Amino acid sequence: MTTRRSEPADLQADYAQAGFDGSLPFGRSPALVVVDVVAAYIEPGSPLFAPGFVAALEPNRCLVAAARAAGVPVIFTRVVYDAQGRDGGLFFRKVPALRCFVTGSPLGAFAPGLEPLPTETVVTKQYASAFFGTSLASTLRAGGIDTVLITGFSTSGCVRATALDALQNGFAPFVVREACGERDVRPQEANLFDLQAKYAEVVSLERALQDIARNGRAAGPR
Repeated sequence: MTTRRSEPADLQADYAQAGFDGSLPFGRSPALVVVDVVAAYIEPGSPLFAPGFVAALEPNRCLVAAARAAGVPVIFTRVVYDAQGRDGGLFFRKVPALRCFVTGSPLGAFAPGLEPLPTETVVTKQYASAFFGTSLASTLRAGGIDTVLITGFSTSGCVRATALDALQNGFAPFVVREACGERDVRPQEANLFDLQAKYAEVVSLERALQDIARNGRAAGPR
């Protein structure tokens, strides 16, 4: 009898045989992009709340602290809509829960311990990708960034879209598994698998911390 535990290995082998087993190198100048880690996902009673988001908070705090200590730029994203959601277009119409992010909603506030410093960049967006309709790509290029460590909420939505657009804009995306939150383990694992196969490197928190320490600007000249 075949167990469910053997299925991922079979799937991995199938994808590798088909040519979905490439890898991207970690660059010399990384940035950490923290995607939409805000109250809407972690406050009970919010339509977007789920325990899987809460579990990702501490890994995010750990990464942000490490990046700041190493001199790696930290960029935060958030979603803000006008009162009618007109600037959200069809996305706002498709997902009614996005009303959490209308201007002035307390659910749009950054999570405790993950508030941007006054010197850090905050990207305000209306769609899933942190790149779509924003200046993020230009900001990264101006800073000489070649690699983005991506964390946040949700894995299947804004994290995935941001990773895909990072790749398409020429930045190597490294998605940090433990620091990404999702409503359910099934879309979490499915999307991380697909990201690794096609668009990004999915890495552990430990690996991400090592990369930050090794490539941080605080380490001095290269």
